[in-house]
Amino acid sequence: MELYEAIQKRYSVRAYQDKPVEQGKLDRILEAARLAPSGGNRQPWKFVVVRDAQTRQKLASACNDQGFVATAPVVIGGVGVQPDRTMGCQVPGDPVDVAIAMEHIALAAAAEGLGTCWIGAFQQDQVRDLLGVPKTAKVIEVMTLGYPADKPRPKNRKPLGEIVCHEKFK
Repeated sequence: MELYEAIQKRYSVRAYQDKPVEQGKLDRILEAARLAPSGGNRQPWKFVVVRDAQTRQKLASACNDQGFVATAPVVIGGVGVQPDRTMGCQVPGDPVDVAIAMEHIALAAAAEGLGTCWIGAFQQDQVRDLLGVPKTAKVIEVMTLGYPADKPRPKNRKPLGEIVCHEKFK
């Protein structure tokens, strides 16, 4: 699938088929994350891949009771391992770097015919405990992954003229 087609087809999947994700597809998707850019090429991340049904059920609870999380055959925790690092522009580094890698996952999944959903509504301490993440790191994102059982809704996006400024912020 061509990149722009993957961008167009990607949507937030909230219902998944009861079908496992093939290991080869998962490996290619995780390779896309590995190849993502990061500040100073630090690669300040770990990706915790969860397939266990009981753990996925507990993650759904820790994700503010979003039940669809448990129905995804794969849940990936994107973890920043340098949570105190700030980039030269005064922005925290881990959220930026992990978000770039997680979006690589989302687009690679779309290219593989799979769906994802970014989950930002979760209880940090609960998810950290479920994934075995040490207190020296921070879960930046939880992402579901699998074969969609729903259909994409029309994308409602602002026109470019509302979001793009040329030369100066307006």
